[in-house]
Amino acid sequence: MAEHADHPAYPVGLRLSGRRVVVVGGGQVAQRRLPALIAAGADITLVSPSATPSVEAMADAGEIRWERRRYEDGDLTDTWYALIASDDDAANDAASAEAERTRTWCVRSDNADVATAWTPATGRSEGVTVAVLSTDAQGRDPRHSAAVRDAIVEGLRDGTLTAPHHRTRPTPGVSLVGGGPGDPDLITVRGRRLLAEADVVIADRLGPRDLLDELPPHVQVIDAAKIPYGRFMAQEAINQALIEHAKAGKAVVRLKGGDPFVFGRGMEEAQALAAEGIPCTVVPGISSSISVPGAAGIPVTHRGVAHEFTVVSGHVAPDDERSLVDWAALAQLRGTLVLLMAVDKIGAIAKALVAHGKSPDTPVALVQEGTTASQRRVDATLATVAERAAAEDVRPPAVIVIGDVVAVGTGTAPLPAE
Repeated sequence: MAEHADHPAYPVGLRLSGRRVVVVGGGQVAQRRLPALIAAGADITLVSPSATPSVEAMADAGEIRWERRRYEDGDLTDTWYALIASDDDAANDAASAEAERTRTWCVRSDNADVATAWTPATGRSEGVTVAVLSTDAQGRDPRHSAAVRDAIVEGLRDGTLTAPHHRTRPTPGVSLVGGGPGDPDLITVRGRRLLAEADVVIADRLGPRDLLDELPPHVQVIDAAKIPYGRFMAQEAINQALIEHAKAGKAVVRLKGGDPFVFGRGMEEAQALAAEGIPCTVVPGISSSISVPGAAGIPVTHRGVAHEFTVVSGHVAPDDERSLVDWAALAQLRGTLVLLMAVDKIGAIAKALVAHGKSPDTPVALVQEGTTASQRRVDATLATVAERAAAEDVRPPAVIVIGDVVAVGTGTAPLPAE
């Protein structure tokens, strides 16, 4: 192959479904490459005396056939594609020579210069496969290829890279998108892409506001808190706005803070859309109940400290007849309590927990505007939290964590059990 080394590779997509593929070597290279070959539907035979646990699991699951031996001449008979990736130089050379004789496309993980094919850095996004091969000028640097691939795939996923004249028209309907706890980088890839494709975005106050600045000028952005609702309750007005825009043929994103189904009333909106026969896609989001404590250095669970955590809405006081929370039962739990929407009720909640048996010395942390540039943390105990919250002027949005995990980061929590 030396006489062809200066020529660029000819890119092509191999259709390997049902066709014989042989992999020589069961190490880390095979472990990385096999999943894509399996996904392509190839009929895969692995020839190797040993394999990594992950590769062995693929064989145990019947995804590949494993012949537990060294390569032998003739192993590439009737093979369409070969991956030579063993740590045996002689076996690699012999297999590569057989591939040359039998005109089998062959990738060499140890010596690309003598291979008849190169593996590109690949990525996928919404039905598009991106494959990048570095040119000779780049020395076929796989890191350069991977960096270019990542940039292209990320652009396709978040909508910043599109083909203006060939952009697929988004399907009318509604996507309930969890925007995460506040940092715009913490929205999911799918959520960001749907935002880029939207015609209308109906956003909550607690959604990641910075993302709205990135939207194209033609996108109609509606503040859910400012929807006129007249005879409708606020939630009914939001439901109606979703329905009206979707029925007008628009691609609508309902951008919510955290996760749509964690105290986000997302199911109410999904039910209203279903009743009107409107397609609805739910895109989960990173819930503030775990991400905000984490950003403040508080694990909601920790070995030897807490084996469970409970997420509670604190928007209704414990003595309110509308409350659905069993505060007496929560006071008996040994794990972590995470309170959302509880800033103005924290005094009453702390008092109820202590009254039902929780120690007044139980650590408490209030994390305001978690994951954003304005994040701040206020520490207290159940006995002092009401006073501390008032003195520090803690305001919503804030996540409140109650339990020994609050002290883990400060080194004052109980030591884990052996």
